[in-house]
Amino acid sequence: MRHLAIAALFTSTTMLTPVFADDAKPELVVYTYDSFVSEWGPAPVVEKAFEETCGCDLKFVSAADGAALLSRIRLEGARSAADVVLGLDTNLMAEARATGLFVPTTVEAQYDLPIAWTDDTFIPFDWGYFAFVHDKTLTFPTDFEALGQSDVTLVIEDPRSSTPGLGLILWIQDAYGDRAGEIWQGLADNIVTVTPGWSEAYGLFLKGEAQAVLSYTTSPAYHVIAEDDDTKTSAAMTEGNYLQVEVAARLKSSDQPALAQQFLDFMVTTPFQSAIPTTNWMYPAVTPEGGLPAGFDTLVQPEKALMIPPAEVPAQRKAALDAWLGALSR
Repeated sequence: MRHLAIAALFTSTTMLTPVFADDAKPELVVYTYDSFVSEWGPAPVVEKAFEETCGCDLKFVSAADGAALLSRIRLEGARSAADVVLGLDTNLMAEARATGLFVPTTVEAQYDLPIAWTDDTFIPFDWGYFAFVHDKTLTFPTDFEALGQSDVTLVIEDPRSSTPGLGLILWIQDAYGDRAGEIWQGLADNIVTVTPGWSEAYGLFLKGEAQAVLSYTTSPAYHVIAEDDDTKTSAAMTEGNYLQVEVAARLKSSDQPALAQQFLDFMVTTPFQSAIPTTNWMYPAVTPEGGLPAGFDTLVQPEKALMIPPAEVPAQRKAALDAWLGALSR
């Protein structure tokens, strides 16, 4: 999300110019999130590489974040122009499946994920751990209870509109269960602001509005690789860090089912996966030929991974959201 190249946060965001379909070529419409289609995101590379093989026009249509993507698909239903949705995640899969709008598919891949992947509808394209990113000069607390007792200032994302924000409330719910509300009460004074999405939050952090931002353990790789700046790091928490896997899926209503399948097959190949580390700043779902770029070897590696199974998220989400709202509304 991740993923808008961070330098872009200080300039106006340039979206891809819409490409009008050539009448002689079929058009494949992929809904995704804003940062994926930015000038600095994966979409320009992916579009060029896929169009060289598909004989088609690939058109990306963006929504703010993964949660906004799901809302749009629900609203449009079977009338949606989308053939593929790319940018949902493990915390949204159950809700997406319940819409009945997605069709099962098979993609052959050797995934390099921290978990076994057996889902028959949603195909992984990248993954990462949520973490608070901060300057190395800051002594960051090692658990959420200590964080709440500290004076470290935070900027986080809204769980109702942002997949990182949703990941954070599920992270605390998974780690603390019935004590989640207590943890949020401790954190309330640390939170400077809550933003709609990741880009706004990270931008505020870079401007010095808060000492830490909810992001990913992979975010410091941008600063190392693109800026030759090793002053940023992320915090591994003793409770564990929450795992996110981002996914794509075909829509049942697509009028280009074969082309949509071809795109999902392409998504797990090296031309697509090799773009992920240095444009989306996440781990690729399938390690590309040549491995990960230099700089990824410097990243913090959480000792423990937390993740609520996708099918159980809807039941946990209400309690997690209530705990968050209850604490922050006081």
